[in-house]
Amino acid sequence: MNLKLKICGMRHNLAEVAALQPDYLGFIFYQGSPRYFSEEIPILPDKIKKVGVFVNATMEDIIEKTHDYALDVVQLHGQEDANFCQQLKQTDIFISSKIELWKVFGMDNDTFDFSNLSPFETIVDKYLFDTKGPNPGGNGYTFNWDILKNYTYQTPFILSGGIGIEDITALKAFLKLGVPIYAIDVNSKFEEQPGLKEIDKLKAFMIQLEHIEEPTN
Repeated sequence: MNLKLKICGMRHNLAEVAALQPDYLGFIFYQGSPRYFSEEIPILPDKIKKVGVFVNATMEDIIEKTHDYALDVVQLHGQEDANFCQQLKQTDIFISSKIELWKVFGMDNDTFDFSNLSPFETIVDKYLFDTKGPNPGGNGYTFNWDILKNYTYQTPFILSGGIGIEDITALKAFLKLGVPIYAIDVNSKFEEQPGLKEIDKLKAFMIQLEHIEEPTN
């Protein structure tokens, strides 16, 4: 299936990771993160889209960095409400540059109230489901994906949270649920240290992802 891949937490060996040509590269603009990005982004292959990750940032900061880094996607990883998202989507840069907006929701291993998504349904382009933990992201462990059996919306989502190469078999099983998964987001399980990615591991993971077939309903 045409499952997209986002490699997040880019910081150190950006050129090497870009050479793998994933669909998305994520740059974290949250100063509390060890993967905080403040450098220049080199010219990337046309295939790669740039995702800016923000945590409770001001609208002014988001707009400024979206412009300065020519972002394709803004990912909101904090407590931003639907009204904030709506205002952001109505800004000139979002409209003129057709910037996508992704909203993140933290998931634990017990339950999740999917009605919390309803206010965002006509606003955001995609959801991202990440592991709820002590950090806004990059906690390094997965949540119970069975929770997503109860996902009934049409909005595509990105699956995140401690995904590693050891999860390929579980991913294959998850895809049989027929939920509208759009992409896989990887980060901490493919690092030597925060922001320094393990290229060989990423290569092996990407090869296995390519062989995951779309389930037949």
